[in-house]
Amino acid sequence: MKFYVKHSLPGRMRVRYDKSEVSVRQAVLAQNLLSVQEGVAQVTVNHIVGSFLIRYDETKQSEQSIKALFAALSGKYLNDADMLASVVLPPKRTSLPESLISMAAWHYAKRLLPAPLRMLLQIASIAPRILKGAERIFSSRIFCADVLDATAITAAAATGDMSTASNINFLLDIGETIEEYTKKKSYEDLALTLFSENDQVQLVEGETERKVPLYTLKKGDIVAVRTGSLIPADGEVVKGEALVNQASITGEPLAVEKRKGHSVFAGTIVQEGELFVLVRAAGSQTKVQNIITMIDSSQQLKVSSQVRSEYLADQLVKYNFLLSLLTFVFTGNITKVLSTLMVDYSCAMKLAAPLAVLSAMKEAAEHGILVKGGKFLEDASRADTVVFDKTGTLTAAEPKLSRIIVFGKESEDDMLAAAACLEEHFTHPVARAIVQAAEDKGLKHPERHAKVEYIVAHGIVTTLNGKRLSIGSRHFTFDDEKILPPENLDAIIRDALDRGESLLYLAEEKRLLAAFAITDPVRTDAKEIVRRLHGTGIVNCTMITGDDTGAAKTAAELTGIDHYIAHALPEDKVAYIEKQKREGHTVIMIGDGINDAPALAAANTGVAMGDCAEITGETADIVLPSGDGLAALLKTRIMGQHLMKKIDDNNKNIIIVNSVLIAAGLLGFISPSFAAVLHNSSTIAFAVGAMQPLLKKE
Repeated sequence: MKFYVKHSLPGRMRVRYDKSEVSVRQAVLAQNLLSVQEGVAQVTVNHIVGSFLIRYDETKQSEQSIKALFAALSGKYLNDADMLASVVLPPKRTSLPESLISMAAWHYAKRLLPAPLRMLLQIASIAPRILKGAERIFSSRIFCADVLDATAITAAAATGDMSTASNINFLLDIGETIEEYTKKKSYEDLALTLFSENDQVQLVEGETERKVPLYTLKKGDIVAVRTGSLIPADGEVVKGEALVNQASITGEPLAVEKRKGHSVFAGTIVQEGELFVLVRAAGSQTKVQNIITMIDSSQQLKVSSQVRSEYLADQLVKYNFLLSLLTFVFTGNITKVLSTLMVDYSCAMKLAAPLAVLSAMKEAAEHGILVKGGKFLEDASRADTVVFDKTGTLTAAEPKLSRIIVFGKESEDDMLAAAACLEEHFTHPVARAIVQAAEDKGLKHPERHAKVEYIVAHGIVTTLNGKRLSIGSRHFTFDDEKILPPENLDAIIRDALDRGESLLYLAEEKRLLAAFAITDPVRTDAKEIVRRLHGTGIVNCTMITGDDTGAAKTAAELTGIDHYIAHALPEDKVAYIEKQKREGHTVIMIGDGINDAPALAAANTGVAMGDCAEITGETADIVLPSGDGLAALLKTRIMGQHLMKKIDDNNKNIIIVNSVLIAAGLLGFISPSFAAVLHNSSTIAFAVGAMQPLLKKE
């Protein structure tokens, strides 16, 4: 393949090729071959200008190596019949300017033809629209825009004015082409916003590994996932051992042990260790299909304002017909009659409302918020009750050290320093909580111990000054290590439960030295978000959790929650939501765990936090981004409120503008053709306005 580098930046390069020598199918084949090379993150090809855009990992590839890959794309590959046959070509698309130019050229070229031939072509061009109107009448849909348009064209043709009939039909075709393009573009923009091809996974092939795009993952593949990485797909562990944070599934902030034979779920995080996971379902294929299905389904989930717009538009058609009849009776002027028929309210109302919804969904996606239908934005905007899960929703699922209980004569600082000395070797979230607490106090803990032995999901053991030192869970400390428990241990545990704390025990030989109380603190912005939700009209914020009363009460007080329910099972959440709905409330439920899925389904709007369990994300109507969940909930509500206002304002303005145009036609200020031009122009203007952002740029 002949090529040259158009420009190159670190990690990004654009390459041009000769379009006359490389077919579209060959270019797509080259794109596929380049995409699977190690270190190549993304390859896109523009067939119109003849260029490739390559994004690559600078640690694996360089400009020279990318050029070498292109040089290797010889006829051996690009002319291989089997490989070319496997290529799926992108759909051929015609641009809007091309479509409009070709339509205009054909319309005006017909005027140069002999009169008889021109007449036949004009009849052929208007016939489909007249037949469409007739079809609507026979299907008992008399009062609709199609019948209105057909009536105007038929009336002009019946008076012998084929030129006007043809012009009206041409302008209607132009308007519909622009409307269809605008709507399709909004649909595609939304799909592209939701789907990212940049996600990478570590694919295992025999004894080697390489990075590949997530969208290439398929059932049966094995992926390696290591400390700090997100598990990319549901699957089964075939090798390795690790601690996995499953807060999104179990609601518990502490990680759980996973080893061979265990199931793991997409969106959970390996906090320590290494897993080799056999993929159960194709990642990208499923993701793309889910996005397409979701958008298609969302078109059926219309907001009530949109439904009212469509109903109002159809009702107003009756008055168009009535006005045209009265105009003919009192004036007998067919030009004025045509003017009243050429302007209707239906087009703009039926176009602007769905475009506003699609654009709102796209804008939400740009903020990392996945909305599965405009109806859910509307329900979120009108809700008066929000039900919160606690762990991972109101809290960040990031453990912190809250206090230290010392059982001997040693000081708290000495115990914290000793614990940090052991825990600093590991990245477990509880270990980080201990080490961070020591750092915050400025405690130094020089290593004087022997090699540390880590027992996954249990604890740590080492030797210090000839004595066995251990730190770990209750089970590890008292059952495995046989440490003697103090007399007041049960009281300490009960107190910790009331406070919403988990305990970590430090022991020397058989003597318990200290207990470290670990909490899952509420999100720093939780109280402010709850306050602002109240300011948008929410009257009841309730937290429902499976935690103990003490932990629930503490979280409620810290966040400004109106009510809380502790020791709740999943069915208790559902029962509460159903009760609120029976009492006339509109309910938002927000959670992240698999145990929240039934409640999300029961609510008017189910909202899932980022990194939620797969079933939770599937059940939810809205999925918020990772790391910004509660702020995104507020943003979603505000966007919903702005969307409803935009649709209602558009409807009012559409009625005003089109009524003015009808009046202008009746008074003879504008011709039927000019009325059609102004009507189509205003429709496009309302469509463009409907696509404007709901939120101000920050």
